Amino acid sequence: MAKRRGILTTIKALSACLVLSSMAQAQELGVQLYSLRHQMAESVPDSIAQLSEWGIHAVEGGGNLYGHSVSDFKAILDKNHIQIVSVDTNYEEVRDNPIAIAYKAQFYGARFATFYWIPHNGEFTIEHAKEAVDIMNKAGALLNENGITLQYHPHGYEFGAYGDGTILDYMLENVENAKFQMDVFWVKHGGQDPVAMLNKYPGKFTSLHIKDRAHGTQNTLDGKADPETNVVLGQGDIGIPEVLATARQHGLAYYFIEDESSRVLEQIPESMKFFMELNGQNIPN
Repeated sequence: MAKRRGILTTIKALSACLVLSSMAQAQELGVQLYSLRHQMAESVPDSIAQLSEWGIHAVEGGGNLYGHSVSDFKAILDKNHIQIVSVDTNYEEVRDNPIAIAYKAQFYGARFATFYWIPHNGEFTIEHAKEAVDIMNKAGALLNENGITLQYHPHGYEFGAYGDGTILDYMLENVENAKFQMDVFWVKHGGQDPVAMLNKYPGKFTSLHIKDRAHGTQNTLDGKADPETNVVLGQGDIGIPEVLATARQHGLAYYFIEDESSRVLEQIPESMKFFMELNGQNIPN
C-alpha cells in the first residue's frame, strides 16, 4: 500500500510537468476503457473514479456501457472530469450507419471515432482490405463533414504479404478520408517495426495505443495474443522510448495506455510514471 501511495504521489507531481509539456507539444496521456473491463463490469462509477484518482482525464470508449444508459454513463464521466476523446465504434456501424457514429461522438464531445477489427474468416486477404478501404473512405468523408476523424486500429493480421509490402501498406496508401491508430504492441506482434512505420507514413497515424510486450513473446499474424504478455511500459521488447520520441516528432497528440492483463490496477500507475518521466526529459527550460 505504501508503495502504491508513493507511485500516486509521484504521478500527481509529474502530472504538472505533463501539463507544461502538453502545452508545448500538444500531447495528452489517456487510457482505453477496455483496460478496466473487468472492474467496470463490477462498478462503472468506482472504475471511472479510479481513473480520476490516477490523474487521467482523457479516455477512449463509450461502446460498452456496462448496463448504464448513455446519459448516465456520460454523467459519471463528467462528474470525474473525464472526456471521451475517441469513441468506440465497429466495422458494421462504419459500413451501415456512419451518421450514428457522428451523433454518438458529438454527444460525448469526442473528436475521433475508432474501430478495431475487420471481420474475416481465416486469412485476411487483399479483397477484405479493398472493401474496407472503400467503406472507410465513404464513412470517413461523412464523419469529416461532421468534425469527426475516423480511425482504424490494426491488429496485426493485416501484415500478410501483398505486392512489395503488406496488405496494411495497401490500406495506408489508399485510405484518403480516414486515419489510423497505431497499437505499438500489435505492430510488433505482427513482426513489424513501429518506428519504421511511423516514419514511412507520416500523417497517417493520429494517435497511439501504448503498451509493452513481455520479452520472449512470439509474433503472430492472427491478431491474437495472451493478455498476460502486456507488461509495464519500458519493461518489454517494444522499445517504447524510441517509439514515443518518433511519435512526438510526427506531432501525434494522443497516447492511450491499454493494458489487458490481470495486473492492470498495479501496472497502469507504473506505466503512467514511466511515460511522464520520459516525457519530462523534453520539457523546455
